[in-house]
Amino acid sequence: MSETTTTAVAETVAQALAGVDVEAVRRRYWEQNEFVYLERWLPASLVDGMLAEVDRVRPAINRNYIPRHKKGGSVSFYTLLEQAPTIVALYRAPAFIEFLAALTGRSMQPCPPGDPHSCALYFYTEPGDHIGFHFDISYYRGARYTVLLGLVERSSSRLVCQPFKRDPARAPAEVRLATDPGTFILFNGDKLWHAITPLGEGEERVSLTLEYVTDPSMHPVKRLFSNLKDAVAYFGFRAVFRRPARVGLSSPANRSGARSQMRRR
Repeated sequence: MSETTTTAVAETVAQALAGVDVEAVRRRYWEQNEFVYLERWLPASLVDGMLAEVDRVRPAINRNYIPRHKKGGSVSFYTLLEQAPTIVALYRAPAFIEFLAALTGRSMQPCPPGDPHSCALYFYTEPGDHIGFHFDISYYRGARYTVLLGLVERSSSRLVCQPFKRDPARAPAEVRLATDPGTFILFNGDKLWHAITPLGEGEERVSLTLEYVTDPSMHPVKRLFSNLKDAVAYFGFRAVFRRPARVGLSSPANRSGARSQMRRR
């Protein structure tokens, strides 16, 4: 990844964040049980750069179908690392990570470089593509948070969120969101019951998810199970188990995560 791209993305993110009322967003995040969204928040210049990379990685889409749960296509972090420098630079942008830490009140970092799910694109391109209601399951020892960014939204499909599903003291609530280009959504996957409704004929939806953790360590058995799940449900065995030589140790957080993994071995 070129230093020029990394610097340009970091500066664009910092400028966009300068106009955000962080305290107001933080309050809304906690009022909604660790879930918040900002419609069309990312600058158009950054979205345009990511859309070009969406088109570049289309040949790498792995489609999968799990009856009664999900149908769609995915592109893993490994491919993005090789072909999508703008997306990866956003994932690692220091100001962006600091913003997430300010909202959640937790110190966090990108997932270790060996996690194909850490930064991934999801393509809904065929009629019926969807994902059923679920909580995100993390096998990390620390907490994991998800950022979902809308990139392509030419569909009637919606992200449906129920933030108080596990809280019997709260009245049921449901939010249905169109993930328009640049829309930012942050949530704690252990608390947000969410789904993507089925895609219609001639429609398309593409979103990016970024995963961050408070503790990047994971038991080796759970890492194997997590990789097997990603291989079956998302990226395919070849993509998950072909870890590229330059798996992405360019950021301090990733270098630290890699050293931690080596020590555990």
